[in-house]
Amino acid sequence: MNSTRTTTVTCPHCGRDNRIPVAAEGRPRCGHCKQPLPWVVDAGDGDFTEVADNAVQPVVVDLWATWCGPCRMVSPALEQVARDLAGRIKLVKVDIDKNPGVSQRFEVQAVPTLLVQDHGETVARQAGAAPAHVLRQWVEQALEGRQATAGQ
Repeated sequence: MNSTRTTTVTCPHCGRDNRIPVAAEGRPRCGHCKQPLPWVVDAGDGDFTEVADNAVQPVVVDLWATWCGPCRMVSPALEQVARDLAGRIKLVKVDIDKNPGVSQRFEVQAVPTLLVQDHGETVARQAGAAPAHVLRQWVEQALEGRQATAGQ
């Protein structure tokens, strides 16, 4: 996969558009105000390893489908969590109908299925939609649990 693929993200601090790579080391920052940017990207069978598994920061994976009503409801909540935790997480969205390999890898039985990954290892998993504040708490608990385990 060519890691030069980019996406455009609007900075929540200054409103400027920024082109950021879908896969890169480090964490994206606004070219204008230098604040952390929410990193929200799409991935699939061909680039999931590069985009998600090889990420240096924790990744929230949204396994969704276009026909799924709860998926459409949870998407804005996840994007809010990505904005709230900008610089701390990367949100990777995977359409399971277009990417059966990723769906099979994670044994998706229901959508949306949400994962928190740290260096390619799944540290938390849940199915179903939830409001942004609940999702943020779930992500933060998964990250705290992972840090506590790493410190032992």
